[in-house]
Amino acid sequence: MQTEPTVQTTDPAAAPGLVRFLAGARSLGLAVQVAERPRAHSLHEAARLLGIDPEDIVKSLVVKHKDGSFLFALVPGGRQISWPKLRALLQVNKLSLPPADTAFEATGYRRGTITPVGSSTAWPVYADAAIAGRRISLGAGEHGYSAFVAADELLAALGATVADISQPE
Repeated sequence: MQTEPTVQTTDPAAAPGLVRFLAGARSLGLAVQVAERPRAHSLHEAARLLGIDPEDIVKSLVVKHKDGSFLFALVPGGRQISWPKLRALLQVNKLSLPPADTAFEATGYRRGTITPVGSSTAWPVYADAAIAGRRISLGAGEHGYSAFVAADELLAALGATVADISQPE
């Protein structure tokens, strides 16, 4: 059941990424809460502003496969993709982070707002096992907003592959 988001903006033209995120969450049957947030200059500042632990902030990273396709890697705050682990899981020898314009073309979201929910293409999702069992915050498709969701519900709705894909930053 979807909870009512706490969003001040109701004009879709003012926040089209947020509107797409909310539509994507509805289509997945996800209960999400969205909150406006000020810009933060660090992970710890963002966590403090949101009232959560840094590891509960999940980065949605767009990763380019050598065949030209993409995937999402969900990694908790304080950690980064472990390229050897992710390559081994996918049984490939080359993956990369694409430039910002390519990530936008692949998802419809700008860097800093990227989320697999409502992405213009439903790329496969690979999530670090450390996020399971938590209530997490992730991008909501628009700068100035964060979404909160139960990680297990998100991972199930997205059909995510959950594995150890990260390492400390």
